[in-house]
Amino acid sequence: MQKTKKSVAKRFKLSARGKLMRRTPGFRHLLSAKTNKQKRRASKDKLVAPGHAAALKRCLPFGL
Repeated sequence: MQKTKKSVAKRFKLSARGKLMRRTPGFRHLLSAKTNKQKRRASKDKLVAPGHAAALKRCLPFGL
């Protein structure tokens, strides 16, 4: 039986074209010390590197 790794499902999501998206780290606290440029870039989701994506996709057999 295939099961979804819930720890992966909570941290990543698949885009419409099947690429893995992740949140940018460092956006929870100490925001007053960060520049507007840092905060603007951190608010957008990023792509997971291709080398890491293959193993993570195997943890999401049903796509989510």
